[in-house]
Amino acid sequence: MALLNDGPPSSIQDLTALDSQLLEVASAEGIDLSAKLALAHEQVTIEVDGMLRRYLTGPRMEQVVVTPVLRLWHTYTALELIYRDAFHNQQNDRYGRKRDEFRERAHWASETLMEIGIGMTAEPVPQAVTPQLTEVPGLLADGLYFVTLSWINLAEEEGASGIPGTISTTGSSFVVQPGDVPPSVCGWNVYAGTQPDSLFRQNMAPIATSETWLQPGALMTSGPKPCNGQSAAYLYPIQRILMRG
Repeated sequence: MALLNDGPPSSIQDLTALDSQLLEVASAEGIDLSAKLALAHEQVTIEVDGMLRRYLTGPRMEQVVVTPVLRLWHTYTALELIYRDAFHNQQNDRYGRKRDEFRERAHWASETLMEIGIGMTAEPVPQAVTPQLTEVPGLLADGLYFVTLSWINLAEEEGASGIPGTISTTGSSFVVQPGDVPPSVCGWNVYAGTQPDSLFRQNMAPIATSETWLQPGALMTSGPKPCNGQSAAYLYPIQRILMRG
């Protein structure tokens, strides 16, 4: 799973999986779904940070891993924000009921997260950047290539792959540069393919952070695919604080 700090945990596809009429509503009411996903991510991040700040010696925000229940919380929060805007636009009771329903579900998800625990990793690896690609002499078949990379820490845990870059070759090949590498990273992997949804790892062993990758010839067309990020190493439960009075 990706880290919470990597960006919105859920996608528009996750939203429509829970509400099949969402695209029609967004179009009719002029609602930017990507903007709502980003706003929900900011809201959930602030709340998770507040949970962790109760403990002076607890884990840090950058260690938080997106678990299924955390993704659900984000998805429900985004849907609540969408239907809140739709209701304000039209004062439509159906939109109001949807808003209230998703608010309740978001509350359930946040309570469940506190009970189960927030997913954590000891050595967080952030999502990689889009690689820097340069055309060089080589024997790669002419065409358009999609390339991404992911970073690896000392524990050999792999972070989420970055947004793919593209490069066209004509009687040539390409070199991949990882860009600025975070201090916790000790190596990286490169993935490439001729379609953005069909990328495979090209290196047999992790590449050192000081090195670049030269695509030697024909692409590997099987094997590991781009990584979605680290798994939670442990769950960190959050105690509820009861007010006296």
